[in-house]
Amino acid sequence: MRQRNIEKHFFFDKSEAKELTRKAKKAGLTEAALIRSLVSGYTPKEKPDDRFYDVMRQLSALGNSMNQIAHKANAIGLLDAPYYKQQAEQLQRFQLEVREHFILPDRVT
Repeated sequence: MRQRNIEKHFFFDKSEAKELTRKAKKAGLTEAALIRSLVSGYTPKEKPDDRFYDVMRQLSALGNSMNQIAHKANAIGLLDAPYYKQQAEQLQRFQLEVREHFILPDRVT
């Protein structure tokens, strides 16, 4: 059974309909998803351009490389484990902060 099984119908004038379409496209959401987000108290952010996703992929690759280095260095005892762990956690926090700033919707208070 569908999770969303209550159907609603709304009427817009031409400019409102155009604005809804524009805002949904700008956020990278369907019109229904945009409305559900707004009703839930969130303001969606504009979808970042492709450069953002390229940077996030590079950060992810860097994290994966750090993990591989850690495994090898730890196996032969050449790793300052506490320092390395601190740096890895800092990278993860930075990645999350970037994601929150550019992608996750803001909660309206």
